[in-house]
Parts: sequence; structure tokens; C-alpha cells
Amino acid sequence: MEMTEVTGVSLKRGSLAIEDNDRVAQAEEAKRQKILDHCLTKSRDEPERVSPPSGVNVPGPPAAVSAGEGTKNSDVQLEEEEEEEEDGLFEEDEEEEEEAESFADMMKHGLTELDVGITKFVSSHQGFSGILKERYSDFVVHEIGKDGRISHLDDLSIPVDEEDPSEDVFTVLTAEEKQRLEELQRFKNKETSVAIEVIEDTKEKRTVIHQAIKSLFPGLETKTEDREGKKYIVAYHAAGKKALAKVRTAADPRKHSWPKSRGSYCHFVLYKENKDTMDAINVLSKYLRVKPNIFSYMGTKDKRAITVQEIAVLKITAQRLAHLNKCLMNFKLGNFSYQKNPLKLGELQGNHFTVVLRNITGTDEQVQQAMNSLKEIGFINYYGMQRFGTTAVPTYQVGRAILQNSWTEVMDLILKPRSGAEKGYLVKCREEWAKTRDPAAALKKLPVKRCVEGQLLRGLSKYGMKNIVSAFGIIPRNNRLMYIHSYQSYVWNNMVSKRIEEYGLRPVPGDLVLKGATATYIDEEDVDNYSIHDVVMPLPGFDVIYPKHKISEAYREMLTADNLDIDNMRHKIRDYSLSGAYRKIIIRPQNVSWEVVAYDDPKIPLFNTDVDNLEGKPPPVFASEGKYRALKMDFSLPPSTYATMAIREVLKMDTSIKNQTQLNTTWLR
Repeated sequence: MEMTEVTGVSLKRGSLAIEDNDRVAQAEEAKRQKILDHCLTKSRDEPERVSPPSGVNVPGPPAAVSAGEGTKNSDVQLEEEEEEEEDGLFEEDEEEEEEAESFADMMKHGLTELDVGITKFVSSHQGFSGILKERYSDFVVHEIGKDGRISHLDDLSIPVDEEDPSEDVFTVLTAEEKQRLEELQRFKNKETSVAIEVIEDTKEKRTVIHQAIKSLFPGLETKTEDREGKKYIVAYHAAGKKALAKVRTAADPRKHSWPKSRGSYCHFVLYKENKDTMDAINVLSKYLRVKPNIFSYMGTKDKRAITVQEIAVLKITAQRLAHLNKCLMNFKLGNFSYQKNPLKLGELQGNHFTVVLRNITGTDEQVQQAMNSLKEIGFINYYGMQRFGTTAVPTYQVGRAILQNSWTEVMDLILKPRSGAEKGYLVKCREEWAKTRDPAAALKKLPVKRCVEGQLLRGLSKYGMKNIVSAFGIIPRNNRLMYIHSYQSYVWNNMVSKRIEEYGLRPVPGDLVLKGATATYIDEEDVDNYSIHDVVMPLPGFDVIYPKHKISEAYREMLTADNLDIDNMRHKIRDYSLSGAYRKIIIRPQNVSWEVVAYDDPKIPLFNTDVDNLEGKPPPVFASEGKYRALKMDFSLPPSTYATMAIREVLKMDTSIKNQTQLNTTWLR
């Protein structure tokens, strides 16, 4: 096996690898929003408006208010903060008037692979160019569950359950009645109850109205009253604001209304297009009027792709979930079942990818060599570019400052003005911060309060500039830890490149391998018992060992240069203490297959999705010749590995958005 290195030529080769067609996407989003708004005038559910933190991949569900935030003034303060958080969800689109500069301009100041230690290849084939994600539908991810089965959306039926209310619950209330009930539920007006007259009074009709109010507006109770000879269903809060706060924050919606014989969790397969997992869950939670934290899942999936994964939700019926299929675009829910337990992060066995690289320039022989190498040798298990953010301030720099206990630098890195284009309100917020250092004034420039910048500014307003640690603690824990994990990934990428440069693609004495969960050294006499696919390297931490060769000293030198002590990776704030972990340096994908197809129209899909199959669409038929050629590839990867790094090995190209966008701009011209 040979090893090659990134060169100046390989970075420039070929026409492009696209990450985004933003203008088309924005137009599609506007069209989608119109349809959603039309749906919402019927249902009075809040529109989809949640964005992840700026410049960051959100790795998990938003945590509740951090323990560092304090709980003074108990219930009242909790409710105020809950309200503020709720309001932040719904005002984003209303005030988001500024358009960001072009994607290409934004990426001029982004990272390249070289910046984050991605420098080596394992194969010797000649690279070629292709278009990656020209359409988000060219990148499809199917989750592989803990039982080894690949998740597919192939059944939209609802489990038969005599306890379910009739479908009429979704249509029996008028839009005006729903609005009044929603305002009552959220204490948005002075009414203590809402009375709904029962037209065409029958016991069945009254039952449906009772069920509709209780299922669509958690926290409300109902009773039937006679008023002047007419029947009314009266909705009210059974126990005031405390009960509402409990319903909205605890994973305990309406215990008494859930049959004991039914599993507490409804598991379903979520098919989504061009939306990351957390955004999707925020949308579902708003339509269902519940908190996002009652959803669970095994792994987060990319935005710019079609993804299929399993989700579990606490005490929401399959019937209510299936009803969302009528309102939501680019989502589909199905394969419903009731289970006793939620899902847990990391329980999945991996993901299966179907990827189309369009307009490839490689010959059939080059493609064959590249794909055979991927199948037989694999690729370097680098952390992909999305691990490090997309803006001029990489996430690993923030992580390094946290580990250094340099809290002023943490604050400045997140809030200071930065090169490259951003959304207009973020630019104004940063300018205000640089000018005044006043968190309240900078916060006023932000319509989107749930982004990292908004959360930090809210913390600084609350705790003051002398308590940055507590202010930073307002940011959800997963987002905070993402910064230090990014730094670990940055170190690991650089060390693996050095390891491969120094010793090539063979195990050597002093390398590490795993026996169970324990890392052990390869001895001279054992070297022939292992392959490069067994070798692991540590992410820095207090609970790992380092290789017994030159790379051990390279770790020490890199951390010392960053003013960190490799022998003391415990932080005085426990959350930021790094225990470390081990990661295989070479990954060999499973279930690898591929074909080269010819096509004329760049807009046509080159394979069927699960939804296409549900709708009975015939698979595409390819001509023997066409204007363009595409490489369609299928492969499975274990968790926490990056498909873009496998694709990088095939194309021998820099996969950073900065490089892809610059190549794309050249190609379009």
C-alpha cells in the first residue's frame, strides 16, 4: 500500500465539488414557507423558524438551563426564562430582514483541509474531479440501528389502537378556536377559560371536542356546561402556571391520558430533506406544541442531504405524528411502533450512504482503481471539515481557549467581528459589541436569541463581565463541549498525519491497538499479528496512553505549544476535563458498490428515494451515452466517521467548503 500527500496541484485539480446552491435553496425555502403558512392558517401551529447556532454544527438536543445559571426567585424566574426561550423560537423569521453576502464571499475566509491537519491519502490512484452535493438529493444517509438493520421509510400506516381518538380531533376546532385555546394555553391573554359552543350537540361530538383540546393543547382541562339552553365545552388550566411549566419542561405530558398497556414511547422513522436533525425536531415540537427534549435519537444527521433515521418521542400518539405528514414539506414520518424505552445517543451501528458525484472527469479505469482502493484499503479516519465550523473563527480555537482557562479570549472569539460574510444581524451585533462591550446593547441587534452569540450575551447581561464562566454556562452543554471536542479532533488529525508520514501504512512497535476497550502497545514480536486497520491513536485526555514512538513526543510538543499540559488534562471545571478516547486511524467501508451512469439533464435525480418508492415512481433509466457521467457509490460506515473523508480519498480533492465553493464559482463562470 502506498501513501500520498496533498499537493498544490491536487487542491486545484478539476472543475468542482459543490457544497451548496444557496440561491436555489433560498427560493425553495421561500416557496416552502408559503405553503407552510397556508397550512398554519388552518392549524394555527407555529411556523418553522429555528436555526442552529451560527457557524456551528449542533451535535445534540438543547439542554435545559445550565446548573451554572442559578435558580433564584424559583418559579417566577423559571417561567420568565421559559417565555423568553419560547419567544426566541417564534420571532426569528419576523425580524430576519438582512440577506447574507454570497456563499462564495463568505467562504473566502473559511478553513481548508490543511488548516486542520488533513494532509495525507492512503491510495496511489490518480485523482479526478466530480461535483459533490450539487443537489442535496445526491447525498442520502440511512441509519443503521443497534440491531444492524438499515432504517427505511416504507410504511405510513398507523398502528391500530382502540385508545386513539378519531381523526375528527384534527378538524373539529375552527382556526379561531385554536388560536384562542393556544393563547389560553400559553397565558397570552387575560382569559381564565375558553368556552366553545357545541353545534349539532351529540355526545359523540362533545367527546371529540374534549379529546381535541386535551390532545392538541397539553396542560388544558375541559368540562361541559349548560348556558342558556346551549351546551359548551369549557377549557381551563387545572392548576395555573406551575402546571403549565411542568407540562412544558418535564418529560411527563399528561400521564393520566396514556394507556398503561401501551409503551410510553412512540418510535418512528423520520425522512427529512435539507434539514439537520435538531432543526427537524424543533419543527416537529412546535407543530405538536411540546418541548424538543421529549424526543430522543441515536445520532444527528447532516443538513444538506436526504436522511432517514429512527426517532422516539414520549407519549405522543402515532396518529398525531402521522397527521404532520399533511402539513410538513420535505419531511415524512412512518414505520410507527410503541416501545417501552427511548433511544440513546450512540446506540446506532453506523450509517449507510448513497452518494452521487456528478460530472466526473475520471476514466472508467481511474474510477475502478479509486473504488477498489476504497473497498480494500479504506481511507484515513480524519475528522471532517464540518467538525471545525464554517466561519473565520474555527471552533477548535474556542475549545483551546476553554482548556487554557482563558475566558476573556473565549468571549472575544465568539463575539468579536470576523472576516467573511455573515447574516446582517450578526454583523451588526458584533459591531455593537466591539464598539460598546455592552451585552444588552449587542443582544438588541439579534432577532435570533437562540444562537450561541445570543445565549452568551444573555449570560453576560445576567452575570456580568466578571463572571464569563457562568455566562458561558447558559449555552447548552452539548454546544459547549463541542468546542473542546473540536480541539481534540484538531490535535488528532495533525498527529495521524504525522504518524502516517513517519511510519506509512503498516503497524510498528509502539503503536496502540484495542483489546476490548483497553489500549495496549504492539510489541516487536507481535507486529505481524496486526494490520494498519487495527491501529488506534488517542484523542488527548487524562485517561489515555500515547504511542511509544516519535508520535508521543509530537503530541507533547503540540499541546505545549498551545500552553496545555499533556500530563494534566483535568480542568478545574469538571465539564471541561478531557478523559480522552481512542480512534482507528484507517477505516475500511463495508457494503461498497458503485456504478458509472450517463445523463444529460443535471436536474434529474439519479436514483429513487424512500419517498419515491412509497409513491411508486419507477427507478431512473440511463442511456448508454450522455453529456455527463456520474459516479453513484454505496457504502456503510461506523458511527463518528465522515463520508466526506471517504469521498476525498476517491477524488483526491480538498473537501473544505472554501475550496469547493471557489472551484464551483470558477466552473459556473
